Amino acid sequence: MATGYLALILHAHLPYVRHPEYPEFLEEDWLFEAITETYIPLIQMMRGLVAESVPFALTLSLTPPLCAMLRDLLLQERYLRYLERAINLAAREVDRTRDDSRLQNLARFYLERLQSCRCLFVDECKGQLLPAFARLQEAGVLEIITCAATHGFLPLMQNFAEAVRAQILIARDDYRACFGRDPQGIWLPECGYVAGIEEVLAEANIRWFVIDSHGLMFGNPRPRYAIFAPSYTPAGPAVFARDRESSRQVWSQEDGYPGDPAYRDFYRDIGFDLPPEHLGDFLPANGVRKFSGIKYHRITGATADKDIYNRAWAMGAADAHAGHFVHSRVKQIEQLLENTNIDPIVVSPYDAELFGHWWFEGPEFLNLFIRKAAFDQQTFKMTTPSRFLADHPTQQLVVPSASSWGHKGYWEVWLDESNSWIYPHLHAAARRMTEVATEFAALPAELTPLVERALRQLARELLLAQSSDWAFLMKTGTAQIYASKRTKDHILRFTRLYDQIRGRNIDEKFLENCEWRDNIFPDVQWRHYLRK
Repeated sequence: MATGYLALILHAHLPYVRHPEYPEFLEEDWLFEAITETYIPLIQMMRGLVAESVPFALTLSLTPPLCAMLRDLLLQERYLRYLERAINLAAREVDRTRDDSRLQNLARFYLERLQSCRCLFVDECKGQLLPAFARLQEAGVLEIITCAATHGFLPLMQNFAEAVRAQILIARDDYRACFGRDPQGIWLPECGYVAGIEEVLAEANIRWFVIDSHGLMFGNPRPRYAIFAPSYTPAGPAVFARDRESSRQVWSQEDGYPGDPAYRDFYRDIGFDLPPEHLGDFLPANGVRKFSGIKYHRITGATADKDIYNRAWAMGAADAHAGHFVHSRVKQIEQLLENTNIDPIVVSPYDAELFGHWWFEGPEFLNLFIRKAAFDQQTFKMTTPSRFLADHPTQQLVVPSASSWGHKGYWEVWLDESNSWIYPHLHAAARRMTEVATEFAALPAELTPLVERALRQLARELLLAQSSDWAFLMKTGTAQIYASKRTKDHILRFTRLYDQIRGRNIDEKFLENCEWRDNIFPDVQWRHYLRK
């Protein structure tokens, strides 16, 4: 008897933001907010399911930049400082709102929530969240996959095969360092695919990847079972396609679940509403306003005219939406079972930060959905792509089509008039990296420890410049100045190091400063850039 399957994939990624040259840096809050609102709640949710023996399976990509930041002692110290300041602010809110019962209940809720985060982060995890995720993988309920080394948009590197190869092989190496094993799957950044990427994945022994639905539907030959079965590529790795229907129910701005008026509003925050003197040291020394995470309003009306958030109503909405999502998947998979002779799989990928950070009730929605899927229906089972391939090894052979999950399905988000200026510099740097790596690999007598260090740092600067986040932020206008500066700074440091290496005149003090500033991938293998 055929059985349906559902694979939920959460893509956890943030750009590498670490600024030791400043005592505190506003953009580092991106990480701190995600830890508090997404990563810790997801760990707590999965631990609760395991403790109650609820059967489930999730897939989570932890990108190398995110893993590096979660392992970084400086950022761990700064996160704890951020958390202590948030707890102190929440305690002041409990006192300030004592005459307003609705706000008082919410203030106490936030205080308890933040204290729970501190308990898990400090007392249970000793500042290390990656081992907590690893233990869930060892328990068999979570599959952790990797991503390209710095989330570089691979289709726009297609003329520089060595750069694509390095992004994937360095990511594989980093996964080994973090989790003591090889990754079976990879999240291609932005689901960006062009022909040839699968050959590098095969070299890295990566078994599967995900693309958007049209990338498989426009494949050659057309897939017999559309997007509801994986296909093998000629090089070996299998490809799974994103299901648009389940994605729309969660992502859509018009009719997606997170837009329900019962849910908490993201933008209305006391960090902008209350006087600076009350916010105290939670604000940076220059007094710039920022999000505190303490929000008292729900999604109603204009920004300045919103109703007070009611946690019970929000949980009721999350329960209803979880039930609706289960019902929708049952109906969808029942239709597939009636019309095919296969065990169909629905692949539903989402940005992990949607759950908790952007959609505050998202982790509760996942928790309720998983429980309902486990006990309230028998049409489908939750699985991971690796597990599905192990149980269903015979699949069609298809050559996928170039695609991404960006606007209109191709490259325009990462290549338009707002950001096109970066690519001549990135391409020149990629070409130079291959040239200098190939040159010095053939000159072992010149590979002194200093030259080795410089080559490793050269690779780091290129990798960080290639992050797709910078082009995305330029396109959206969010942190545009910061994104432009990051691109320029990495390219300038790369160029200066390149000139010093080629001129056999390395400035060790400058190199030390670069290593101190951009210390991702401490054991990066620059030989991955060798021309094959």
